[in-house]
Amino acid sequence: MQAESSPSSSSSPGSAAPTATPSPQLPRSGLDRFFRISERGSTVAREVRGGLVTFFAMCYIVVLNPLIIGTVPDSTGQYLGGGTEPNLAAVAAGTALVAGVLTILMGAWAKFPLALATGLGLNAFLAYSVVPLPGMTWAGAMGLVAIEGVLVLILVLTGFRKAVFDAVPPFMKTAISVGIGLFIAFIGLYNARFVTHAAGTPVQLGNDGSLTGWPTLVFVVGLVLMFVLWVRKVPGAILIAIVAATLLAVVLERVLAIGAYSDGSDGSAANTSGWSMNVPSLDGSALQMPDFATLLTVDPLAGFTAAGVVGASVIVFSLLLADFFDTMGTMVAVASEGNLLDEHGDIPYAQRILVVDSLGAIGGGIGGVSSNTSYVESTSGVADGARTGLAAVVTGLAFLLTTFLSPLVGAVPYEAATPALVMVGFLMMTQVTSIDFSDPELAIPAFLTIILMPFAYSITVGMGAGFIMYVLIRMVRGKAREVHWLMYLIAVLFVIYFLRGALEGLFL
Repeated sequence: MQAESSPSSSSSPGSAAPTATPSPQLPRSGLDRFFRISERGSTVAREVRGGLVTFFAMCYIVVLNPLIIGTVPDSTGQYLGGGTEPNLAAVAAGTALVAGVLTILMGAWAKFPLALATGLGLNAFLAYSVVPLPGMTWAGAMGLVAIEGVLVLILVLTGFRKAVFDAVPPFMKTAISVGIGLFIAFIGLYNARFVTHAAGTPVQLGNDGSLTGWPTLVFVVGLVLMFVLWVRKVPGAILIAIVAATLLAVVLERVLAIGAYSDGSDGSAANTSGWSMNVPSLDGSALQMPDFATLLTVDPLAGFTAAGVVGASVIVFSLLLADFFDTMGTMVAVASEGNLLDEHGDIPYAQRILVVDSLGAIGGGIGGVSSNTSYVESTSGVADGARTGLAAVVTGLAFLLTTFLSPLVGAVPYEAATPALVMVGFLMMTQVTSIDFSDPELAIPAFLTIILMPFAYSITVGMGAGFIMYVLIRMVRGKAREVHWLMYLIAVLFVIYFLRGALEGLFL
């Protein structure tokens, strides 16, 4: 996998240094030695800045996760956190707490600039497919999440998960990284409503085929400023642009009272030019005491009682397979973006990274906030200079503070934060030149991997299609013996994963 040719892997977008990777320096302090900051050509200031960039790029989960799992009652009519009414504050506090603890562990022990939080898609799967099952409770669903985490941890400790990672061909790792780049760029554009769903086409520009509304202006200003600062090699380009766009959004909201986006489907007045998620307002107190009512909302036996052994096993397998491969792709993306691969092309402390990620599912289940997984938004902090676990510690501390400072997080709208995802998508896209598209054995699997991540809105789907096609093409060209046996196993598991809907229909 080629990382050196990418501008993002040779220097941070805000660095004034030349394109060569910074030469390692002697440690300046115990903190420096512990995190190997100088050794990786970084500084404490860059790590802090990168950690904050990652936090701002993914802090939306503190608001979004409650809206997904906190607004859906289980089959008994109870909401997460207890009661017959949504307790969004408790879900938000639990989301931030679990993310903070796990991300600090990732930084301090695995020493990798990777942040964790509740996994999107996994939480929706629980909310819309699992808890409505007859007899299923939120405690039972979270119990199944915890069981899935234990199984993944066993696969890590036995070395199986890392063996799978090592069996993946280098070109596929590059394709995964490029596909994730397009995926998160699309997330950035869609979450800011720069592109939206349309009646006649899957997506369109803006709300009506053109750019309208002040929030869109904030997004465009933030994105343009980010690119300009990056081209000018201004230190902290991404963080500066996020803060500047947020301040602009706060001023616009104060003067124009724009309000939140609404399509009018809930009976309220339509406001298609409103803010996509957070309304940027600094009114009221910045402090709020957290409510941790979701903690210990977990009962593994209840999950099996409600769904049955076969049904619960299908649920656990679906969660496991998505968790298993999403993290592998994210690891590759972060390591490639930061040029963190060693001389053998491996990721330092890979086993520890995988252990912490496995604990994410267990912690998410015990915390009652759904499975936590590694976030590809971590690449935004790496793109802004982060190279060590100190950045993850900073991100984790910011999440812990968020349990008390949720009003401040609510002041950062999607439109101000998501330009960072588009920026990182561009940086990760530059690695595509290392794939030989003249060779169909490489080109077709890589192509499917790259396009299906954004088109199917799933990292796992892109990886699965690429792996299956890689094995199939090798077989039909008489090169079956050249394929690692683990790749055959992965391909079979992904076939089962793609057919899980039919399996669930049979057994649930």
